[in-house]
Amino acid sequence: MLKPVDGSGGEGIVIGPQASEETLAALRDTVKEDPRGWIAQRPVALSTSPTLIGDRVAPRHIDLRPFAVNDGDDVWLLPGGLTRVALPEGTLVVNSSQGGGSKDTWVLAGLELAPAPAPPVAPHGGLAPPETAPAPRDVGPAAQIAGQQ
Repeated sequence: MLKPVDGSGGEGIVIGPQASEETLAALRDTVKEDPRGWIAQRPVALSTSPTLIGDRVAPRHIDLRPFAVNDGDDVWLLPGGLTRVALPEGTLVVNSSQGGGSKDTWVLAGLELAPAPAPPVAPHGGLAPPETAPAPRDVGPAAQIAGQQ
C-alpha cells in the first residue's frame, strides 16, 4: 500500500494487490520522481462486520478509531469510539470522503450485570408457572445497555 505523505481523506492511496498494471506503472514513475513524497505500508487485514447495504446485509471491512483523552498528565480511553466502514464491496479504504461510512460502537466490557434468577421447577421436572409477577430487575445503565444488545 502506498500513500502520499501530504495526503488526506484517503486520496491517492494505492493498494497494490487491488491495483491495475497501468495504475502500478504510473505510480512507479511518480514515486521515482518524488520518493520522499510517499510512504509504504503493508495492507492491514481489516475485520468485517454485517452492514446494511440497500435492503440486504453484507460483510464490509471496518476499522475502529478509539477516543483517547489527554489532560497533560494522563491519557485514558473513553468507552466507545468511531467504527469506520468501507461501504463499496471489497475495498479496504474506510475514509468517508472515499465512500466510507460509520457504525455505532458499543463497549460492554467491564459491565457487571446481576444474573437472572433461575426459574422455578415444578415437581414433575418441568418449569412451574410463576405464582407471582417476577421481581423487577435492575434497569440501571448497565442493564439498559445489555438489553439493547
